[in-house]
Amino acid sequence: MEVTVVEQILKANDALARANRARFDAAGVLALNFIGSPGAGKTALLEATVAPLQNEYRLTCIEGDPYTTRDAERIGRLGVPVVQINTRGGCHLDAAMVGQALESLDLGGADLLLIENVGNLLCPSQYDLGEHLTVAVLSVAEGADKPDKYPAAFQRAAAVIVNKVDLLGMTDVNLEDVTERIRALRTLCPGFCPLGPDGRRDGGVGPLAEGAGPHTPVIRREPPVRPALGQAIIARRRWTSPCV
Repeated sequence: MEVTVVEQILKANDALARANRARFDAAGVLALNFIGSPGAGKTALLEATVAPLQNEYRLTCIEGDPYTTRDAERIGRLGVPVVQINTRGGCHLDAAMVGQALESLDLGGADLLLIENVGNLLCPSQYDLGEHLTVAVLSVAEGADKPDKYPAAFQRAAAVIVNKVDLLGMTDVNLEDVTERIRALRTLCPGFCPLGPDGRRDGGVGPLAEGAGPHTPVIRREPPVRPALGQAIIARRRWTSPCV
């Protein structure tokens, strides 16, 4: 009986997610869902993403947190329209929450929707929000075993960003080990991006710039979104290490 109930919940969520995705496609908006543990650096990564994109693309954002509006305030200070979802202790966003948040956003005036999920590597991997791509963010401070402990999060992701690698010397984490653990879980469109000490300040996650170099592309997606964004969306201007 419990399995049946869980399946019904997920099926209902999937139906709402398809409706959200249809709204994104109709508006020509590319939606990205960022997942990762608390403190992985998701909000800082979004802050670094906004600056190089704002002059070229129209951005909007949904922030998910159990409590407070602090992350939304950080993004809002950058001039990005943002809606905060407080789950009141819930460990993930779901498609219904996102659908409700969309009522407060002007999708017609946006090219790219950034969704920051609740800090958690387990629950968010089970719920489709209607996003086109999921990006997993992993801090080296979390240890090298997180891909083994939470495989669904990394298998779901179109790209994995290993953040705060400037702290490697203060941990026992081996970046090559982390890379192999992630590679072992991924079979389609692998994208692994170690960000250096400047990763939160310089570049973040941005669109592929033409002629940006051999290590820039990570994932490609064909529209139905605006062609400029459909070419590629997970990239940085400068890499400390090649993407694999």
